[in-house]
Amino acid sequence: MIRNFQDVMKIAKERGPKIVSVACAEDVEVLVAVNEAKKEGIAEAILVGDLEKMQAIAAEKNIDLGQFQVMDIKDATEASRKAVELVSSGKAHMVMKGLVDTSVILKAVLDGEIGLRTGNVLSHVAVFDVKGYDRMFLVTDAAMNIAPDLQTKKQITENAVQVAHALDIEEPKVAVICAKEKANPKMPDTMDAAALQEMSEKSEIKGCLVGGPFALDNAVSVEAAKHKGIDHPVAGYADILLAPDIEAGNVLYKSMVFFAGAKNAGVIVGAKAPIVLTSRADSDEAKLYSIALGVLCAAKLF
Repeated sequence: MIRNFQDVMKIAKERGPKIVSVACAEDVEVLVAVNEAKKEGIAEAILVGDLEKMQAIAAEKNIDLGQFQVMDIKDATEASRKAVELVSSGKAHMVMKGLVDTSVILKAVLDGEIGLRTGNVLSHVAVFDVKGYDRMFLVTDAAMNIAPDLQTKKQITENAVQVAHALDIEEPKVAVICAKEKANPKMPDTMDAAALQEMSEKSEIKGCLVGGPFALDNAVSVEAAKHKGIDHPVAGYADILLAPDIEAGNVLYKSMVFFAGAKNAGVIVGAKAPIVLTSRADSDEAKLYSIALGVLCAAKLF
């Protein structure tokens, strides 16, 4: 079972290498991460972006650009389109965001001609390795969907379940996180949570077990769940934490990184291929782990 990022790296090496195309690769942390991924044998890379800026970073960080295919495209929009086209044409297995706004690369992903759209909702899934826990946590959606309605939450859940399966979690437990544990018509997110649990019970959401509404404490702590008398298989044992909206998800994401010191990775799913996407504040280690996560997701598709 994959319990931490050491396991993720080990399994990614077994299931890789995969090819990642990097949009606007002139980013220090991204180039360091891509170089490390190459050393670890988990991924090859096609670097698309400003060659002169890449060369300056490579010289500073002692990175041999000669080991990668490099495409010198200085315009961010064109570089993003090329990086995406490399995936849609089968020359790469996933695309990675470099030094470019998320909106620019997503526009290329959604392009009707060269993009990776499927008609499904795109959502961000973050994976955390938190000290003191015996498992990894998936948090969704902290970066894409602002205020998802019930059907969008269903698709966000299904996307996260795909990532959990890529991490060899056969039947992930999904906790729908709210401010309280009881459905209350005055709190619409709790009603959505109850509806999602009912969908799971009716097998309308497959490959997982959904429970909710849960407060965060009784989703991840068996003791907290027992203290509040919550008797549900997900209570205290959640693998996936489904946030009610982007604000709650983003605060949870950054709290785990900056307060808990959790190691993390991030990927956008729902397209034809994984999109490796992390926060600009994330370290090169987080970007390396995100590449490894993308490799595991791509291994399920290719």
